[in-house]
Amino acid sequence: MVEIKVVDIEKPEEINMIFGQSHFIKTVEDLYEAIITSSPEIKFGLAFCEASGPRLVRYAGNDDDLTELAVKNAMKVGAGHFFIVALKNAFPINVLNSIKSVQEVVNIFAASANPMQVIVAETEQGRAVLGVVDGYSPVGVEKDEDISKRKEFLRKIGYKM
Repeated sequence: MVEIKVVDIEKPEEINMIFGQSHFIKTVEDLYEAIITSSPEIKFGLAFCEASGPRLVRYAGNDDDLTELAVKNAMKVGAGHFFIVALKNAFPINVLNSIKSVQEVVNIFAASANPMQVIVAETEQGRAVLGVVDGYSPVGVEKDEDISKRKEFLRKIGYKM
């Protein structure tokens, strides 16, 4: 028997979240090192759901509020070998390649500041993440004005010249 659940992720609007899957207890230390070396201004918290042994939520970070947020959401999702990173003063683009290069990382489900929901399958054995709902569905196709706004925004935040 499988039950499908939707887990709403709690987060302030300005916080970016990264959701992924890993496979080993040293994930917490390795993700910490990968993130902390990406930017001197970055603030973050991360949580990792251990899938065997004591089955604890392991955590680390350099910001207590973000670490608490990551732990709270990890407990709500409750899927084995699932991790959450909560970011401030950085965008996921600043850390994704570093996170993906961590040997234990199996998959990245999503990285965004949008409202998010995690789709979870629950069996007698435990929970698995099926996917992540990231934001909302499109309502149309961009027009010339929208293209100009997109390009202007990317230049404003320094990602394009």
